Amino acid sequence: MAFDTLCVKKIVSELSEKLCGGKIDKIYQPEKDELLFAVRTKTENLMLVISASANNARVHFAQKTKENPISAPMFCMLLRKHLSGGRITAVLQTDYERIIEFEIESRNELGDIAKKRLITEIMGRNSNIILCDSDYRIIDSIKRVDFSQSSVRQILPNGKYVLPPKQDKIPILSDEISNISLDFSKEGQKPENVILSAVSGISPLTAREIVYGVLGTNSLLCDELTREMRQKLNSAVVNFTKNLKFAPTIIFDENQKPAEFSATAIFQYGKGFDTVCYNSMSEVIDIFYKKRDETERLKQKSSAITKLLKNNIERCAKKLSIQQKTLKDAENKDKYKIYGDLITANIYKITKGDKAVILENYYEDSSPSVKIELSETLTPAQNAQRYYKLYSKFKNAEVEVKKQLKSTLADLEYFESTLALTENLTSEADINAVKAELSELGYIKRQKSFKKQKMPQAKPFHFISSDGFDIYVGKNNTQNDYLTLKFANSADLWFHTKQIHGSHTVIKLGIDKNIPDKTVLEAAQLAAYYSKARNSSQVPVDYTNIKNVKKPRGAKPGMVIYEGYNTLYVTPKSPEQLGLTVS
Repeated sequence: MAFDTLCVKKIVSELSEKLCGGKIDKIYQPEKDELLFAVRTKTENLMLVISASANNARVHFAQKTKENPISAPMFCMLLRKHLSGGRITAVLQTDYERIIEFEIESRNELGDIAKKRLITEIMGRNSNIILCDSDYRIIDSIKRVDFSQSSVRQILPNGKYVLPPKQDKIPILSDEISNISLDFSKEGQKPENVILSAVSGISPLTAREIVYGVLGTNSLLCDELTREMRQKLNSAVVNFTKNLKFAPTIIFDENQKPAEFSATAIFQYGKGFDTVCYNSMSEVIDIFYKKRDETERLKQKSSAITKLLKNNIERCAKKLSIQQKTLKDAENKDKYKIYGDLITANIYKITKGDKAVILENYYEDSSPSVKIELSETLTPAQNAQRYYKLYSKFKNAEVEVKKQLKSTLADLEYFESTLALTENLTSEADINAVKAELSELGYIKRQKSFKKQKMPQAKPFHFISSDGFDIYVGKNNTQNDYLTLKFANSADLWFHTKQIHGSHTVIKLGIDKNIPDKTVLEAAQLAAYYSKARNSSQVPVDYTNIKNVKKPRGAKPGMVIYEGYNTLYVTPKSPEQLGLTVS
């Protein structure tokens, strides 16, 4: 990613143009390291996102906002106290750095106008959002940094805000850049790395673009450059700011996923990549980070569930292996009874201290000889009893393990199914629904706060097919049960990947009972996409009427049996690929 000082310069320009004079109406904190400001200007209402995420720190206007927690975090409450109703008077970039400062005037407890500074540092894992007074005295920050975390720079209430330590480099936007002299004589080094080691404020992407603009390639090393090439590269860096033209850009890969973004035009990518320019830097950042940030945060929040499921799958697999071995050992149980019978029948031939005895096995035709191991410390009668006990032990174990085996297989099936469905989680409400399900089954401890807090209701996916039919897809086992057993009517069509863990998919018929083949195909492709076989092809999907789907007594959530079905072989496709309307 290229959130360098060039991006900051461009976004500050856009923010300043739209926000200055705007009034802060509401403040939210949807994530522990992210803020959302509702700002009302004379012409429009804006939603401003400020994030200090370690991987996705950013500032931009947002079209779509996240769900907010029912109880506001402490830092959010503090900001509401100091900034609610305040007016944004300036938006500044600090010292050519990736630091954005918002100057805000608001009234204090006495009703007097007081100036506050909200400082956003976009610096990877060290990103932060800091509230200061007019004299840069820290009121608080979204991430406190004490001496145990940094001996160089602490960010704590009542401390003085100081800028991060400067790098021993020349900022690309400063006037000093005109005097730079780059050493491209280093053998084995790439020219862009030479630029990055001497110049601050540009990303590797921008450094590569400078080289590409001069050489037309990024494959040459420094020792392959001619004197003229080196001079041209140095001149390109010196004149970079003079020739700077902003063109907010996103580079999409072959799967149409955002790969990089930049504040300036990018030409270095070849076939398989699409380079798209946009009207604003804010739009670029919003598009680029929206899906990425959402995916990463959901992954973090669901990591505990994923770990729990994987641990239980591993535990079940070990248990299953032991049970199967026990059953295999129990296959020879009759042998031990025969040994006991033979020893008892020939007890007069055996004396205490014998290590083994060879006897005729009259249980088999032709009475073959069989060698029976004996314990020297036991009498013949005790040796017979030992074999009877082994027979009894394996016989009882076989009965018990057969019962346990059924339960273990059901548990393994449930955990694998639930793990596959975690790929379908799209919100915190979905994660909470899975937690509630696992809690009901006793796999995780029920939290006290979980009962008291009202949680947003998780809903199944709802799509409108190209023929106008409603298609529903469950995100978890509880939703699968609800769709199949309660929501759908007996004539509705039900889809599921054949012997592959995945979501229950239902087409609601409504008044029209004649479903076009295209809608059936779309539902099958969705069922395949929301399954463990998402990245496969020619996935078998069974479909039948709901009346043919039953839930066995005592079965775990999401587990059903069905009959009278047809099978389609399809390639999984996402709703976007199918061009379906999301309801």
